[in-house]
Amino acid sequence: MRPSPPPLLRRTAIALLTALAVAVGATAATESRAAAAGVEDEGVSCPAPALPDAGSLPTVTRLPDPFKRLNGTRITSQADWRCQRNEIKKLAEKFVYGEKPAKPSSVTGTVSASNITVNVSHNGRSASFSAGVELPSGTGPFPAVVVLGGFGADTATIKAAGAAVIKYDPYSVGREGTGRANKQGAFYSVYGSNSTTGLLVAWAWGVSRIIDVLEQSGGSILRGDATGVTGCSRFGKGTFVTGAFDQRIALTMPIESGTAGAPIFRGVPGEGAQSLSSAYGEQPWLGDAFGSFTGSPARLPVDTHETVAMIAPRGLFIMDNPHIANLGPRSASVAALAGAEVYKALGAGGNITYWSDVQDGNHCANRAEWREPLRQNIQKFLLKTGNAAGVMRISSRAAGNLAEWRDWTTPGLDGSTSPTPSASSSSPPTGSCSTTYTAGQQWADRFNLTVNVSGGSNWVVTVTARSPQYFQNSWNAATTLSSNNTVLTARPNGSGNSFGFTVMHNGNWTWPAISCLIA
Repeated sequence: MRPSPPPLLRRTAIALLTALAVAVGATAATESRAAAAGVEDEGVSCPAPALPDAGSLPTVTRLPDPFKRLNGTRITSQADWRCQRNEIKKLAEKFVYGEKPAKPSSVTGTVSASNITVNVSHNGRSASFSAGVELPSGTGPFPAVVVLGGFGADTATIKAAGAAVIKYDPYSVGREGTGRANKQGAFYSVYGSNSTTGLLVAWAWGVSRIIDVLEQSGGSILRGDATGVTGCSRFGKGTFVTGAFDQRIALTMPIESGTAGAPIFRGVPGEGAQSLSSAYGEQPWLGDAFGSFTGSPARLPVDTHETVAMIAPRGLFIMDNPHIANLGPRSASVAALAGAEVYKALGAGGNITYWSDVQDGNHCANRAEWREPLRQNIQKFLLKTGNAAGVMRISSRAAGNLAEWRDWTTPGLDGSTSPTPSASSSSPPTGSCSTTYTAGQQWADRFNLTVNVSGGSNWVVTVTARSPQYFQNSWNAATTLSSNNTVLTARPNGSGNSFGFTVMHNGNWTWPAISCLIA
């Protein structure tokens, strides 16, 4: 028989093994949280925030600071974002959309190659609904994109990219054409026809229940861990809210969502878009509480740039139409630009795309300009086979100016980003430096360039694309882009005195103009 180790050695070994197990567990927990797999709302464990009363809200004409807590302090790390997002969610529920209930006590259903059934029971009430399925060619299991409403979405491109289409009728869960005190559909069968929750959250709840069934199905046909959502017009509004309120959704793709969708509430009155009172009164899309703000959106403690932020750092592809002012595309571009600041702070700036640079002005048309970014987003976020960076392709016809709407800066969280100085606090360049270009890879539609900077370390390089060029992405520098992606400003981020970028040339192979100054 082997002798037992001495007590001190035995205690030391046990301590080492325990420490190793804790370290491994912490790593696994971190990786699990980063993936957020199977988590509808990871903020449920955060302390309940003390929400303000509607009567005490001040008038704030600029967009609320998405990095500021309700107690007035600002978050300082990426780890803080989980509970900060939860505060934003609670504000959005109370004042804008209405509450999205947690998963019901019982959700069951079936998944086949052509159909999904959902059965829900909660507190003695029950409801059922179903959705159709269209599979792509090939062998599953497949990721899937839930298409709200059945029009406006490019289902052919979705399936060609390798994802299934789930045909979801939101009206089965929350019907239009009803009064606010007599709402109808599966959601209201469970939570009451006089629920103060609006249709957009009810539709989002229905998608969440579909995902519940996918997760329970075993994944032999459709994967439960790779779901996207899309829809156009009123269903673009629903898509936007759905992606914000369920963190299991890997890719959110609203199309021409209009007022009550992506456009900032504060910007809608000055743009000639559908008025807030019209959108609130047309259908019970928004929560009942929003009725107090239709004439005073500056009193809202949240705005839609924070709905964008709730989706971060997951995939977001906003498709918009600059030809119809009623859709509020200028205000939507501001929401995307402001929300993108949260993406950048979380180290996920490449996960958001806003694209309104399109020629066809018809509402909810399938547009050629969106097909390639649609395919790239599906590859990146659902199939995990691509890494294309997101872009801001904002049409000059409806380009918002974020500087007019914010008085807050973007913090560096966990050292992943550099703080973005405000116009009043930035130091003007005082000296000169020099740059040289080095050509990189070239493709049919784009090319890469590397900039080498000499003459100092605290440089500011401005690169201006030559029409009709625009910048797609950049690396090894802290960069900002103009609203139309044609002017790139770069500063050192600790990676040295060289940085690179990709130019979408649109037929103009001339290298962009460049200047360099020392701050």
